Amino acid sequence: MVRRSRLPAVLLLAFTACSRGGGSTQEQRADPPAAPRSTASPALPAEPVAPSAAAAVPPAGATAPSVPEPLPLCHAGAEGPLDAARTHFDAGRFLPALACASQAVALTPDNADAHAERAAALAALQRLEEAQLAYVRLFALHPDHADGLLGAAHLYAVLLPGTREHDEVAALYAERGLNVAGKDAELRGRFAVLSAMAHNDLGQPATALARAEAALAVFPRDIEALHERALSRFELCRFDGAVHDFTALLDDPVSGPSAHHHLALLLEREGRVEEAERHFARAHALAPDDFPAPVVMTREEFREAVARAVGELPEDMRRDLTGIPVTAEELPATQDLLGGEPPLSPVILGLFRGPPLGQACAPDEPAPCRSVALYRKNLLRATRSREELLVQVRVTLLHEVGHLRGEDDGELAARGLE
Repeated sequence: MVRRSRLPAVLLLAFTACSRGGGSTQEQRADPPAAPRSTASPALPAEPVAPSAAAAVPPAGATAPSVPEPLPLCHAGAEGPLDAARTHFDAGRFLPALACASQAVALTPDNADAHAERAAALAALQRLEEAQLAYVRLFALHPDHADGLLGAAHLYAVLLPGTREHDEVAALYAERGLNVAGKDAELRGRFAVLSAMAHNDLGQPATALARAEAALAVFPRDIEALHERALSRFELCRFDGAVHDFTALLDDPVSGPSAHHHLALLLEREGRVEEAERHFARAHALAPDDFPAPVVMTREEFREAVARAVGELPEDMRRDLTGIPVTAEELPATQDLLGGEPPLSPVILGLFRGPPLGQACAPDEPAPCRSVALYRKNLLRATRSREELLVQVRVTLLHEVGHLRGEDDGELAARGLE
């Protein structure tokens, strides 16, 4: 699976801001009565306490731990630190927002709204590990806090590195948020976009498509929802709809590179190679890190790499492949993609055809009824160096042997063979 580029945080940070101030269908914001507070620094001891000699001198060769800068004072005024944190956040002043949210947490440690504001500010400042812990504290107090669920889903779907575990957490938070949102259409739309992102990244395009459609019903011109619908249509082999959506996104500064890349993939499948190459080149020019130039390996070199990978398998795997052809192909055929429900992704790296070992072949199935294919063009685009390509060829082969032995995608992903 080709993971889509993460969209910039600023686009989704607005989601949290949009749900602030007016409460949600779950609960109306009501800050607790303000306790007496002071913005003065905490009192220092009358005499400095001398550290021990062991603490003062780090071990030889050790790096002294970095000491984080203290937060600025929260000048909340009459509105109080929690409201001041919201005001600062909505104005894009994230450090003062964190200072005031932190003071609100210190003064009212059981106030879930204060923890939500602090977590959102930490995420906006890219202090992501602290933000994760802040959301854990929030949900320990209030598991169904709407703003918190929105911010946490955004953190795991967009800000944190793309991993299966992060996407799974993002999907859980977004789906819980959809339940919490109730009849609040705008809030449901925000959660639906994040759910579509997470499910697309998890390789669950049918769910992603449903969520993207739900988001577009609320926000018909939402670029992120349109991009997620385009991706899910592509993955579900609904090529005409995908072409329509990606074409509409070509000029968008954020989604444009992905749109050019996927439109190129679709044109390539139609045999329109020159047009495809122009769009591939445009995607690379706009976002070279996300869409690097593909690794170069000829068809003959690729066939040799596949044969070598088969020869290097453990003896038991080579024995299981006896009589089963392993072929090097250019791209997956449409009939292979549409051979089951749901369809397979057009960017699959390999494919096992036939029943697993131990199951009989269909009576009318021509021999051999089992085969494995590895796809050169998809593998070239999924890797960034010749060395990485050779590793991925082996991993893909192991994945398909896993299917031959009866493992499903979930079991293979759990073994690191996604």
